[in-house]
Parts: sequence; C-alpha cells; structure tokens
Amino acid sequence: PPFHLAFPVRDLESSRWFYGELLGCAEGRSSDRWIDFDFHGHQIVAHMVDRSGDDDPGDEDPDANAVDGHEVPVPHFGLVLEWSAWHDLADRLKAAEVGFVIEPYLRFEGLPGEQATMFLLDPSGNALEFKAFKDPTRLFAT
Repeated sequence: PPFHLAFPVRDLESSRWFYGELLGCAEGRSSDRWIDFDFHGHQIVAHMVDRSGDDDPGDEDPDANAVDGHEVPVPHFGLVLEWSAWHDLADRLKAAEVGFVIEPYLRFEGLPGEQATMFLLDPSGNALEFKAFKDPTRLFAT
C-alpha cells in the first residue's frame, strides 16, 4: 500500500517548484500551510513550519552515517526507481544544476545489493535519496 509522509518546509512555493516541477510529482490538495504531492503513488505532504534560531531546518548539517565511503544524511527519504527512470532523473537534476549531497554513482558494485544512488536536499534542507537496481529482486539482498 502507499505510504504517507509529512515533512517540514520553510517555503511552500520553492517546495511546489522542487517537488512539482523538478521531480514531476502531481499536486493534490493544498492550503496556505501545506501541499500534498503524488510521490510515485505515495502521498507526501510538505507542511509549512514557523521556526526560528537553532530549530530551523537546514541550519545545521544533518547527521550522517558512513556508507560505501560517503556520508549518507540521516534522516532521509526517497524512492527506488526503475533503472532507466533513475538515469532520466539524474540527467534532469544535473541539467537543472542541482547540488548533490552525494553525486549519482554505483554503490556496492559487484555485491548482491549493487545499486545506482544519489542524494540531494530540497529547498528546505530535507534529504532525499533516489536509487535503482538493475535487478529489482535484489532490493533486500544481503
């Protein structure tokens, strides 16, 4: 079944552009405080938050875990895409000159969990990962 994720944003218009225009997510219901997006069949909701000082999202570096020689931001969310869709998205993000936290690359090369992956931040500093497996049955391979 589809999942639902609500996350904080600082600005609805930049979120509307990032998720709607750049990532191609259809917009659903919205108000002056939140926007629903169709995140490949899942419902994500960008909620405007009023924060100041140290609680402002994006003010500090996110926590990270070392994975395959990279610092993976935690928390993060994202999608497992089909191989060609992942490459299409990577090309679109590069053409838009999006700054990556981790540039698109092949992770765990030659191992059962081999995957293409990339990490980026939305305009509010929320970390996203997009990945793909040449063999989708290897998603949970050990």
